[in-house]
Amino acid sequence: MPSANDWFDKFLPGIMRCRLDDLVLETPVQELPALSARLGVAIRAKREDLQPVFSFKLRGAYAKLQTLSDSERARGVICASAGNHAQGVALAARHLGISAVVVMPAVTPDIKVDAVRKLDARVVIHGDDFDSACAHAAEMAAAEDRIFIHPYDDPDVITGQGTIALELFRQCEAPPDYLFVCVGGGGLAAGMALVARYLHPGIRIIGVEAEESASMQAAFKAGHPVTLDRVGHFAEGVAVRRTGDLTFAICHDLLDDVITVDNDEICAAVQDVYEDTRAIAEPAGVLAIAGIKRYVADHPECSGNVAAVLSGANVNFARLRHIAERAAVGEEQEALLGVTIPERPGSFLDFCETIGLRGITEFNYRFADAQDAHIFVGIALKQGLAEKREIIAQLEGHGLPVIDLSSNDMARLHIRHMVGGRAPVENERILRFQFPERPGALLRFLRGMQSDWNISLFHYRNYGSEYGRVLMGIQVPGTDDGRFREFLDQTGYNYTTEADNPAYAMFLGPAAVTRD
Repeated sequence: MPSANDWFDKFLPGIMRCRLDDLVLETPVQELPALSARLGVAIRAKREDLQPVFSFKLRGAYAKLQTLSDSERARGVICASAGNHAQGVALAARHLGISAVVVMPAVTPDIKVDAVRKLDARVVIHGDDFDSACAHAAEMAAAEDRIFIHPYDDPDVITGQGTIALELFRQCEAPPDYLFVCVGGGGLAAGMALVARYLHPGIRIIGVEAEESASMQAAFKAGHPVTLDRVGHFAEGVAVRRTGDLTFAICHDLLDDVITVDNDEICAAVQDVYEDTRAIAEPAGVLAIAGIKRYVADHPECSGNVAAVLSGANVNFARLRHIAERAAVGEEQEALLGVTIPERPGSFLDFCETIGLRGITEFNYRFADAQDAHIFVGIALKQGLAEKREIIAQLEGHGLPVIDLSSNDMARLHIRHMVGGRAPVENERILRFQFPERPGALLRFLRGMQSDWNISLFHYRNYGSEYGRVLMGIQVPGTDDGRFREFLDQTGYNYTTEADNPAYAMFLGPAAVTRD
């Protein structure tokens, strides 16, 4: 097994020699004063979102392309990506006069596809996800004799990403005590860890993954890279099912820990960065910031200087509404509650008086039955979790049953827009899907259904990402259980069964929820 010194000997000379400044910016390091004051640590962010392609990915791509011989450059290059790596390869190739092909999955937002085309790369749309696109790119590389540029598991790509750490430590007056780095495939974390561990052996280096795509954490636990069955695409820039073999080996030896953050924490970090910098980062771009908040909460002993990489800002404008909604919950600035009140005159007034002068952010109600009314309410919080608990206790003390829906994705994404929709349906299966954002996705689904199955409920929301969120009710007889499971697996769409979700029972289920 390689030691830390072995990794240093292999990579550091190349990182030290790497020259990218004719295309890549030396990005600034910026203090985050408001967040620092809240957490009690001094946070500085390396602003890689300010690169020409709004992401650090340009560094690794340009470093790799610089190593190609004249004959290799003449063959041209190819890569697979849904965004940031694609733009990095396209810009670097144009700068060096190299023909570039980029394979992008069909779910890639138009804004990213257009950005790559404007950089003179040939775009090929193929497959529904990165893995399909990557496999097709490999086939095209062989057929067209092009050089395949891997997004992370390549020594030269890792070398390019390592230059970020060189700049960071040169720009900081005092060396950081902690370094937080986002992790997808592991190229950025590996490159920065090589430099950071060599220059400052005592520094603690923490990798941060999205909870929905924690391939590096899974590899750490298994002792080797593993392939996840599925990944979430909210932070699409790090939605990697399997970490790289080389990046895993380096990260395993040099990182102190790999932690995860959920989507609410990611959204809250987008807000934190905006409030301190007025920059709007993409979800994957703020993983390191979200990781700092999570780590400080779990490790009260954390203190001193903390550095992080703000790694990207390629976010669709349409996603900002969704991010803002989730940020309020992630920051514990809003509570979402399902409250049962008596269906009688004056009960609405009693509820409001119990809430008092607190700000109501959302209120949804429609008559359900003669006994009970079920309310979906959002309440602004000034004191976070403690205040939410106080509100719930007050309501229950007045005989009003409460379900906390603040962390219920089904409630937040769908139910809040559907309150009051009950119907006497039988054999209803409730599921949440991620449909790829491409023409024909729903049609393909419907064509695969049995003709005697009936859709009893449907709600769709687009968030400007590669996948749309769908809540669906399908009437399927119990005798068709086997065929139904087979159908769901054949669609290839990520899905979650939600029959037992309390938000569905309270607001959409065929039978009303009765009070205790």
